[in-house]
Amino acid sequence: MKSKVWLGLLSLALIIALPFGTDLILGRSWVRLLDFALLYAMLALGLNIVVGYAGLLDLGYVAFYAVGAYLYAMLASPHLGMHWPLWALLPMGALVAASFGALLGAPTLGLRGDYLAIVTMGFGEIIRIFLRNLNVTNGPAGIDLIDPIQIGGFSFGANHSLLGWDLPGIYSYYFLFIILTALIILISHRLSDSRIGRAWSAIREDEIAAKSSGLNTRHLKLMAFAMGAAFGGVSGVLFAGFQGFISPESFTMGESIMILCMVVLGGMGHISGVIMGAILLAILPEAFRPLSQFQQATFGHVWLDPANLRMLMFAIALIVVMIIRPEGLWPSPVHRRELHANDSEAGSSQKAAL
Repeated sequence: MKSKVWLGLLSLALIIALPFGTDLILGRSWVRLLDFALLYAMLALGLNIVVGYAGLLDLGYVAFYAVGAYLYAMLASPHLGMHWPLWALLPMGALVAASFGALLGAPTLGLRGDYLAIVTMGFGEIIRIFLRNLNVTNGPAGIDLIDPIQIGGFSFGANHSLLGWDLPGIYSYYFLFIILTALIILISHRLSDSRIGRAWSAIREDEIAAKSSGLNTRHLKLMAFAMGAAFGGVSGVLFAGFQGFISPESFTMGESIMILCMVVLGGMGHISGVIMGAILLAILPEAFRPLSQFQQATFGHVWLDPANLRMLMFAIALIVVMIIRPEGLWPSPVHRRELHANDSEAGSSQKAAL
């Protein structure tokens, strides 16, 4: 017990010291990258409810992110002349995004696998195209001059001073995102251990058997879509306040696929693994940036566009990891046992056939 307390205190100290150490060693831009990593962690935890817990493949998850972001942008900027506070917009973003999640889930309850993925992908693109063409969202120009997040009289976008240390807004956002990420982790953990979480697991493993056992799979799947979408809406609200500018190009299908990769790479259904996957995939593209600079310095001419070279190395790293660890980098013990049990059964069947 005492060792767990000390481990918790050490983890807390590392979390608090992380942005300061990152700033000193790598530079302030990496602190901003940490902020985005935490936003992606919240998004991945939301998608994990849909994909990891309930087993519903969703390729349009970024739509809920966009709904939350545009809600904050329109109600907390000069765009409509409104400046609503965070305490009102954060629950509103979760509620509106959850409503869109239920709206998406209702017509797709009879679909599975690839068909569900195609429909959700279409939903994400429809939302993006609507945002691009509606006058109220300012079309492709997006919305700028968005109010920074404020709680009371404290503005997270302003510089602050602590014990003589000048703290820019990215530090304040880091600690706010840490608190909200911890809250989402707590909710996800409670859901996974609840009756609803076990019902979602039953649907993921065998929907027909779950329905035969008396579970209302329709309501449970709608609840999974709505709960996951709510987390996406919260993340969108925070993104708009943090970024100060949004446009439809921030919510492409590529973002949905990236969030799905975070869940799959880390370990579907495992909270710690999903967070690891989100942090790794947020940081890896930036970590490969020196390769592009080396290419330009060595060869003098660009034989491959620097951005494409970074993403090529990023993709190769993903493929290698998924070949070596198909269950994810940090899978749940149950998922690991199930996967290797299936491999053992397949191997036994092949030997018997020979």
